[in-house]
Amino acid sequence: MPQDPRVDAYIARAAPFAQSILMHLREVVHRAAPGIDEAIKWGMPMFVHRGKIVANMAAFKAHAAFGTWKREAGTTADKPDGMGQLGKLATLADLPSDNAIVAQVQRAMAAVEAGGTIRRQTAPKPPPITPDDLRAALDATPAAASAFGAFPPGACRDYCDWITEAKQPATRARRLAQAVEWCAAGKRRNWQHERC
Repeated sequence: MPQDPRVDAYIARAAPFAQSILMHLREVVHRAAPGIDEAIKWGMPMFVHRGKIVANMAAFKAHAAFGTWKREAGTTADKPDGMGQLGKLATLADLPSDNAIVAQVQRAMAAVEAGGTIRRQTAPKPPPITPDDLRAALDATPAAASAFGAFPPGACRDYCDWITEAKQPATRARRLAQAVEWCAAGKRRNWQHERC
């Protein structure tokens, strides 16, 4: 089990309650992934496989934390507080079972082995609500209305947000005119930044 002496030093500097948690997590990670490398990145211990971060742990004043970086590969808990997927860990009793941690680490390792990036599953955003003044301005210019209708929802949302974020009526009027001009030319809101 390759151990980095900097991780030893990190654990030694942690509060006594955190030391036991970090030592236990370290042992379980090495059991889950024999031969995994250790490193210090961003000032905290990391577990690395093939140059990719698999998991990290950290100690704070009142709690410790642990999480895998391939989070979408599965988590062991649904605790939104604190860093990582396990929430704020104040005692060893706050940890899930060793088997659950092993499974979490092994899923993250498998994701690294697969070489791909696992994307978080998110609920699709609802279609944008077109402000009345934008709809009227677009409808007055059929080419703009047609192009706007052909844009994907994200591009339409960009225009809708840009219009509704205007704080002054004069700014909103300028943006409406610009939006109609760009839409009539088939351009998305951020067309200047798109790659050709």
